[in-house]
Amino acid sequence: MRYGFVMPIADIRAAADVAAAAEAAGWDGFFVWEPLWGVDAWMTLTAAALRTQHIRLGTMLTPLSRMRPWELAGKTTTLDTLSDGRTILAVGLGAIDTGFESFGEVTDRKTRAELLDEGLDILTGLWQGQPFAYQGKHYTIAPCDFQPPPPPVQQPRIPIWVVGAWPSEKSMGRVLRYDGLIPQVRGDDGNARQATPAEIRAMADYVASKRTLTTPFDIIVEGTTPGDDPQQAAAAVQPWAAAGATWWIEAMWDLVGHPQALARIMQRVQQGPPRLPG
Repeated sequence: MRYGFVMPIADIRAAADVAAAAEAAGWDGFFVWEPLWGVDAWMTLTAAALRTQHIRLGTMLTPLSRMRPWELAGKTTTLDTLSDGRTILAVGLGAIDTGFESFGEVTDRKTRAELLDEGLDILTGLWQGQPFAYQGKHYTIAPCDFQPPPPPVQQPRIPIWVVGAWPSEKSMGRVLRYDGLIPQVRGDDGNARQATPAEIRAMADYVASKRTLTTPFDIIVEGTTPGDDPQQAAAAVQPWAAAGATWWIEAMWDLVGHPQALARIMQRVQQGPPRLPG
């Protein structure tokens, strides 16, 4: 099991400080959320990269349907070069209640799924270098030789974690083509919720039986643990690890807007991850 911390507030200077503290305290990953309009996630991760040496850096998560995939390809490659191969990209459809309508972004779920699939095709294609051409329903790309960046440090590609809505065959089929699963379960009411350990186990078994790629694969869960009680924290994580999860992301979303948010974040980070014994 690896352990990450997702920064619940948007502050580039504070994020760099927290990333450095997280690395010193033994966390394996530092993540930020990607707003539609706000503090830029990739600039924030760049600041974190300059303050750290080995901790992984990524988003939780990037709504690719509203982004230009070629710009994201450049940002991720740049960060991977700067950090010497520490980038993780997490993608999904995104939450439309974060301003999609206000800025005229696509809100139709089917269209966003199409944009996500085509965006991933373009992203991974551009990472492989030029010449690259693409013809899709939403995007058309011709080869371009104008100062293309070097390929990512990580090969065969920067790891891509994808939201998978269980038990949707289409959503899970997308997951199988990439490098990690961020599990969701779609209830009878159509709303998504976090998976239970039993559902994580079923999803892990599905991936193991269906995935044909031989590259490493991660299953990511998030939650909160008490930093002042290591035994209780480990006990909270253990059922998820037993079910097949490989990353635990500490997510203190309740601190958004809290007057003492940064102090609470730094305290929890410095207490260290909820590491399982052994």
